[in-house]
Parts: sequence; structure tokens; C-alpha cells
Amino acid sequence: MNLTGSIRNMENPHFYWQLGELIASTGDDHFASNLFQLVDTLVPVNRVDLSEWTLDERQASVVEIKALGSAGLPQTFPPPDPLKSPDDHPLLQKMIEMNDSLLIQLKASLQPQHPQHSVHQCNLVSRTSNRRCVISFYRPHTQRVFSLPELSFLKSLSDTLLPLIERHAQLSRQIVAKQPRQPLADLEQAPLQKVFDERLALGGIVLSAREKEVCLGLLTGGTVPQLAEKLRVKSSSVETYLKRATAKLGVSGRHGLARWMAGA
Repeated sequence: MNLTGSIRNMENPHFYWQLGELIASTGDDHFASNLFQLVDTLVPVNRVDLSEWTLDERQASVVEIKALGSAGLPQTFPPPDPLKSPDDHPLLQKMIEMNDSLLIQLKASLQPQHPQHSVHQCNLVSRTSNRRCVISFYRPHTQRVFSLPELSFLKSLSDTLLPLIERHAQLSRQIVAKQPRQPLADLEQAPLQKVFDERLALGGIVLSAREKEVCLGLLTGGTVPQLAEKLRVKSSSVETYLKRATAKLGVSGRHGLARWMAGA
């Protein structure tokens, strides 16, 4: 992988459009496919599986594994099945011991005791109490393992992706329990704007109308010149609105805005 090229892709407005689509799709069936499309443009993967594990930490055992969605290329290999002997799963011990978010690589050639794991895996894992949210990326064993630059890059993305899968898992639990979903997920019109407004309200942050327009425009893939033309202001004014808004949010720049929007 060309890491420099991937970093450039993150500065591309299309990346922010994809990230906006991912944020707006938390809790629905498109979340996994949107996450796959965003990551695959940066680090090539064949498949992504999302899951939430509930653990009995005292017994070092699995209580439940809930699938949260899958997406990828036409299936050319069977994905690992964590539901088969979950207490023997190679991820479990590391999940039990973890304190902070974790990246775990599993190489197909190093798992002879688990023949069903005929794929290379990179797993991003978050911890909240006894729950673990897991994003698993796969490549067939016939392809190369994830390189160190790729692993480093995926770890840097975890600050953005893991808060989103935690939110996705929370909404999924509410649906199963037949509880009313929160307002941001109820309204179909302008879903990203609803998420944005909720995030502002949670933080007690007030932005001007122009600052909100600029933030939402950038999050949906707009460029500074495009927003300047749309708002009939100078490009320097758009930059000023962005600086004012991100200062209020406690972040810096467009990528900082995207990470704040993702809940990082």
C-alpha cells in the first residue's frame, strides 16, 4: 500500500462525503457497506464484518456475539465464524486483557489450530464495560498479509471508526428491544444534519448559521471554492467560518471536524 497516497485520499472531498454517509447511516442496513467503501479506498480489503461481543470477564468467556452487518466483494472465501467455539477464539484473551482500543492482526498461516480461519484478519476493537465492538477486515490467505504501514493507517482510522460502530451497536440494541430510536435516527430528511445538531446539543455548543452551513458543506464533500460560490462569499470567509466553528468544537481543520462528528 502507498501510505502517502492514502493520506492524500483522506484530504480528498470524496473521503468526507463517504464519511458523512457513514455517520448518517449508523443504525441502518447500509452502515457496513458504507464503512467497507470508505476503508477500501484507503486500504484494500475483501470483506468487513461488524460484531458486538458481550463477555464474562471473570470467567474469561463469551456470553454473546451479535452480528452488526457485513459487506465486501463477491464472496470468494468463507469468512471466519466466531460463533463456533467462541471461548477458544484467538481474539478472546486479548479482548479480556485490553484497556484501550486495540488493533489485532491474525495471520491465516499462524492459525493451524483454527482451520476455519483461512484468511488474514485485521481487527479494530473498542471496550465499553463488558462489551467489545469489533470491526474485522479480511483478505484471502492467497493474498499478502496486512503490512505495517497498512496496520498503522487502520489504527489511525480507529479513532473515527470505533465510536461509530459503538453508536451503531447501541441503535441496533434499541431496535431489538423495541425501544424508540433517538431523534437523529428517526428523521429521514437531512440525516447528517440531524446527527450534527444532536452532537452540538450534547456538547452545549452554539454555532452561527454560516458556521453550520460551512461545516455541513465540508462534511458532505464540498470544497472551499464550491461553498464560497454557493454562499456568495469569498473563499477566505469560508476558511474563517471553519476556523471559528472548529475552535468552538475544540478541534482543528477539516479532519478534526470529521473526527468530532464521528464522536472521537
